[in-house]
Amino acid sequence: MDFDKTDRTILMAVQTDGRMTNASLAEAVGLSETPCARRLKRLETEGVIEGYRAVLSKPALGIGVTAFALVRFGVHDHRLADEFERQIQVLPRIVSCHNISGSADYLLHVVARDLEDYGAFVRDVLRALPGVTSVESVLSLQEVKRDAGLPLL
Repeated sequence: MDFDKTDRTILMAVQTDGRMTNASLAEAVGLSETPCARRLKRLETEGVIEGYRAVLSKPALGIGVTAFALVRFGVHDHRLADEFERQIQVLPRIVSCHNISGSADYLLHVVARDLEDYGAFVRDVLRALPGVTSVESVLSLQEVKRDAGLPLL
């Protein structure tokens, strides 16, 4: 999809502040409110903007551990992978999941209250998921850069 400079400015602005009023957005973009609202609606309708959300504070929510779990399967069966993917959708501690190349099959971004909580989650939940034969954890010591939105390449 091709975006002109105005579309790009709108996309960057709403990534920074999804609660920005149409008047503020129009001013930032250099348009009047009606054309700005039309462009924003088009970007939403075309699926470029998938939704809006709040950014929550991990410390305020009692989340003290961020981990990345490399999950490996012993047998590569499509049905097992489908069931694994279905089951992880309902696990809120798994912030994101990627099917990856390399020595592991999946990379999970997981949050927990503390190390004990994370350990129990790995032992009782992750290792019990269909197809899983091993889980290797990489713990984040410090978040250096937080998701700031997608670049417009």
